[in-house]
Amino acid sequence: MDPEDDVPSANYGADFETTAIPQHDSDKPVSEQSFGLLNDPEPLPYVQAGTGLAAGAYGSPAAPSEVPVSDRDHFGDLDRRGTQDLGLLLLRVAVGALLISNGLQKMFGWWGGEGLSGFREYLTDVGFRNADVLSYVGAGGLIAAGVLLMLGLFTPIAAAGTLAYLVPAILAQVVDARNDARLSAFLTDGHQNGLVLLCVVAAIVLIGPGRYGLDAGRGWARRPFIGSIAALVLGVGAGVAIWVLLNGANPLG
Repeated sequence: MDPEDDVPSANYGADFETTAIPQHDSDKPVSEQSFGLLNDPEPLPYVQAGTGLAAGAYGSPAAPSEVPVSDRDHFGDLDRRGTQDLGLLLLRVAVGALLISNGLQKMFGWWGGEGLSGFREYLTDVGFRNADVLSYVGAGGLIAAGVLLMLGLFTPIAAAGTLAYLVPAILAQVVDARNDARLSAFLTDGHQNGLVLLCVVAAIVLIGPGRYGLDAGRGWARRPFIGSIAALVLGVGAGVAIWVLLNGANPLG
């Protein structure tokens, strides 16, 4: 062995003499670049834009996985409601049957009803103008709304129309009780039924008809929100407008 092999060279760089420390060259592909051991920090793997693949000194390509969630999956898996839809069906059928029977009493006088003439006289007595038109619209609207609610068809519209009828009807009952000096006993004099029915119809608007109806594929049947709030405001507002424009009496005055 030649002893001169162990003699360091004039520009000896200690242990790093035989180690190549190339600088980062942005013109070379990532796979061909080497990184310094002293001053140049080795970059972390990065995700190439548009490909979703990790690359770099450590990089084996890895694409992120996505789990799409469709409306059907969300409704079927994440929004299970047990017997709630069955309860909504029962509620709709009960309210619809009540509205239909009430409308038939007012329209044809069935089941001991007053008929159109009696309904017209009642509207006139409580101060409504155009009672002839209102009697037909009120009785026919009750029947139509009841049928739609039972079928679960256009439920927000049917429920809003029912609210437009119930609001002036309850205000008329308040005026009637006030005239008979029974306003203090309004809620215990049989009128609470109308208030309960109004709250039930408002709840149907907000909850939606459920899956068991002809509206099952519509948004308001699955996740009612803005449209249901709009229907509630529209129904109550229409009822108040009917009272102000066609009656105008102060229920409490």
